[in-house]
Amino acid sequence: EIIVPVIQELKTEGLLCYGPYPADGFMGSGNYTFFDGVLAMYHDQGLVAFKVLAMEEGVNYTAGLPLVRTSPAHGTAYDIAGKGVANESSFRQAVYAAIDIFCNRRIEKEIHRNPLRKQYYEKRDDSDVLKLDVVEEDS
Repeated sequence: EIIVPVIQELKTEGLLCYGPYPADGFMGSGNYTFFDGVLAMYHDQGLVAFKVLAMEEGVNYTAGLPLVRTSPAHGTAYDIAGKGVANESSFRQAVYAAIDIFCNRRIEKEIHRNPLRKQYYEKRDDSDVLKLDVVEEDS
């Protein structure tokens, strides 16, 4: 009742948005590999499958915050802390993702800071056209 109308509206706006898909079949069949991102309606619904598939290099990203927030897929892993057995790959990817997101936000802000002025004019509106036939007389 909620998801399908939103997806249809996004499609009419020209966004590439697909779904909804059942989580078990979507992840189990490997169809998730055809998408750039997957949005789950509930934390546990998406995170369980995500951790099974990408525990070593996965990154959690919390969208919609004013600050960039990423974390390794494996969480804090207190049980292996200080033992020298942890794989740092997911942590490294979380740091790299945070840097990329921060830089992309800065670029986006810069792009929209000083937009170009209107480059076209309404038909029959010549108020901005240079008047070459008007001669000003010196007094």
